[in-house]
Amino acid sequence: MAHTQPATDPTWWRGAVIYQVYPRSFADGNGDGTGDLAGVRARLPYLRDLGVDAIWVTPWYASPLADGGYDVADYRAIDPAFGTLEEAEALIDEALEHGIRTIIDIVPNHVSDQHAWFQAALAAGPGSPERERFWFHPGKGADGAQIPTHWVSDFQGDTWTRTTNPDGTPGEWYLHLFAPAQPDLNWSHPDVRAEFEDVLRFWFDRGVAGIRIDSAALLVKDPTLPEYQGEVGPGEHPHVDRDEIHDVYRSWRALADTYEGTRVLVGEVWLADRQRFAQYLRPDEMHTAFNFDFMARPWVAKELRESIDMTIAAHGPVGAPATWVLSNHDVTRPVTRYGRDDSSFSFAAKRFGTPTDLEVGTRRARAAALLTAALPGSLYVYQGDELGLPEVEDLPLEVLQDPMHFRSLGVDPGRDGCRVPLPWSGSTTPYGFSAVEAAPWLPQPADWTDLTVAAQSADATSMLHLYRDVLARRRAEPCLGDGTLTWLESSDEVLAFSRGDVTCVVNLGIEPADLPAHTDVLLTSGQLVAGRLPRDTAAWLRTDPVPTS
Repeated sequence: MAHTQPATDPTWWRGAVIYQVYPRSFADGNGDGTGDLAGVRARLPYLRDLGVDAIWVTPWYASPLADGGYDVADYRAIDPAFGTLEEAEALIDEALEHGIRTIIDIVPNHVSDQHAWFQAALAAGPGSPERERFWFHPGKGADGAQIPTHWVSDFQGDTWTRTTNPDGTPGEWYLHLFAPAQPDLNWSHPDVRAEFEDVLRFWFDRGVAGIRIDSAALLVKDPTLPEYQGEVGPGEHPHVDRDEIHDVYRSWRALADTYEGTRVLVGEVWLADRQRFAQYLRPDEMHTAFNFDFMARPWVAKELRESIDMTIAAHGPVGAPATWVLSNHDVTRPVTRYGRDDSSFSFAAKRFGTPTDLEVGTRRARAAALLTAALPGSLYVYQGDELGLPEVEDLPLEVLQDPMHFRSLGVDPGRDGCRVPLPWSGSTTPYGFSAVEAAPWLPQPADWTDLTVAAQSADATSMLHLYRDVLARRRAEPCLGDGTLTWLESSDEVLAFSRGDVTCVVNLGIEPADLPAHTDVLLTSGQLVAGRLPRDTAAWLRTDPVPTS
């Protein structure tokens, strides 16, 4: 079935507000405790009223869920826990009726160990054509018992797992940059390239507006499998950001451009080198990529301004818009993170029992919502951040499912705490997440009554009201979204910049700050005090336009 995409505004993506749906935890339509596509379809009016332009749906494909769906067994089938392909098609169409486009997740670095290709490779044995689609390799040493390389996994631990031959003897090893259930594909193999181009066509034909590319810089490996120590030169890492990878994305962009309406490619590109990062955004490659630097910075004016400047400077030469995001399904929620002594984020630093002040964190997260929505480019909102949900840090150990927790030998609390199902209504679990009183797949806290969508909809001071007001104002102001930014003079603890006749001011200092001259106060994240901006508070002001230099 072919679905058409609205051809209006081919640059919609440059300033779009995109809402991340983690379907397992968004809304449960069939009452089994797991979120599903029926739940998303039923809540489309909520997303419309929130004011988003698109949704990004994390993997909804058939999967054993060894890594939350990022271990895909079949890219053309919906996992039965979420629904059917027909329901996915209906969701795409119904969202468009509400003015919401759909972006889906493509996971090209690896597949599930249950994928037909990998099962065939195991059955076919060493030296077979089926194994050439992956990275099978003999072990080192006389008996092949030593791993082929000492590359370290993003999930910690080794990146190779040994197979067992049909006769029960130890066999070859296969590469997995993530969990053993996620074998890496060999992107120098023509079958792999052809398969993913066909998968893109499959979903573009069904009307998706774009794809988010998981682990986008990792696909291509050095076939000599060299060891590496510490830092390596640009393009010289054996499995990160290799130059040959750009051929893949050029072919994907060419394919996307054959479709009516702009079908966007959005990369998950974790690279510290801004120039290398920008190469993925050249006009014939991806449209945008996630900007993780800003999200990882602490709540410090100097740090945030440095990140903003660096991000805009990196995007300028390739003409791509920046993206801004405060969290996602992998990252500690802002309300919790910003309430800590160290309000930065890094995967390596996550630990159980890190104290937080949720009152401070909430105040800062409210200010951060105004700050990010005012910056030039597109904005991503992770489900639940608009409700000010905290990270759930007291989940019972027996319910944790994230492989990051287990592969760290229990040191890392993992990412389940930001994946707890959303509260919609009511005063007890499941808070309207399920149509019936089914236990959610992860338990919800007992103190979320005031954080439900229903409770916050009735409270004009709530985080949900703030987000609705911010997104409505952002859409109403022609100078917001895509465009340029002009910094204004301010103290070291204050960020102040203009976007045409709208000025954003954020006070990250301790003392209240004076507001610049203005004709109107459009929005604030908290109450002004005697006309001044208190600590950890942001304001949008109507001002005379500042000439851009």
